[in-house]
Amino acid sequence: MSEAQYDELVDFVTSDKFTDREKAALTYTSAIMWNAEIADDQLWGKLKQYFTLPELVELGFFVALTLGQQRWIKTLGIRHGEVLADTDISS
Repeated sequence: MSEAQYDELVDFVTSDKFTDREKAALTYTSAIMWNAEIADDQLWGKLKQYFTLPELVELGFFVALTLGQQRWIKTLGIRHGEVLADTDISS
């Protein structure tokens, strides 16, 4: 993701920095994370234009796994950078 895209991520729907395929994926991600009602027939139609069924399963699984992992880490009270903060990636 480019810095310009990152800057416009919150407004990806109206941004010209994302392709229609990327916007469909981000909308699908929003449905998984925030509001399942977003995943209506119109969204599924768009998703099927840009992604195969295996790609949609992979994307959905990755988003769900990552979201669940982050929520689990929060229940442990672990903050960003606390785990493995003192390790050296070169070793």
